[in-house]
Amino acid sequence: MTHTLPERPTHVLLDLDGTLTDSAPGIIASLRTAFAEAGLPVPPDPRLRRFVGPPLGLSLAGAGLTDDQAEAVVTVYRREIEVAGLHDNAVFDGIEDLLTVLRDAGTTLVVATAKPQPLARPIVAHFALEKYLTGGIEAVFGPAMEGAGQHSGKEKVVARALAASGGDQAGARAVMVGDREHDVHAATANDIPTIGVAWGYGEPGELEEAGAAVIAASPAHLRDLLLG
Repeated sequence: MTHTLPERPTHVLLDLDGTLTDSAPGIIASLRTAFAEAGLPVPPDPRLRRFVGPPLGLSLAGAGLTDDQAEAVVTVYRREIEVAGLHDNAVFDGIEDLLTVLRDAGTTLVVATAKPQPLARPIVAHFALEKYLTGGIEAVFGPAMEGAGQHSGKEKVVARALAASGGDQAGARAVMVGDREHDVHAATANDIPTIGVAWGYGEPGELEEAGAAVIAASPAHLRDLLLG
């Protein structure tokens, strides 16, 4: 189901990995180490790249790992990503200009990510992106840390972000911005449209097939879509 993009959205929910930050180098390196230390064959980098964005437990289950194997991978991954998530990571070009314009236009900005909140907030703070968010670092929403066999859907994160920011109130015009199909599905579950971003980690056609309202080719294009 595809929702129509509203004119001048009042509330914008932003994905983190692949939308605001180019986190793939650190995530892929951490996954390589995690698979190796768990005694499992290390998937090739193109396969590991598909892990960037969706809940990790869900991706590991989809790769055919048992709960015990996935737990071993997750344990090492979290140790590694606490460092790599900050240092093998960068804000995409044009994102800070985009956030500045949206903030100054009075748009309510929050982050809604599938990355566990205790990992996401330090990354946002490391890059000083909280200054653009409505509510600062408290406006970064993600799931709690979970075991490998637990797979919270991102729709719950989107629901929390909408409720906390007022994006679910009458008169609010909220949109999700993300780079993967799970961003679109989570937004659809909360009855809001998604703008897909072309600079992220989605496969060709992934966002369109999932039902994104429109695809932004660049941060400047995204600005035009949001502000008209």
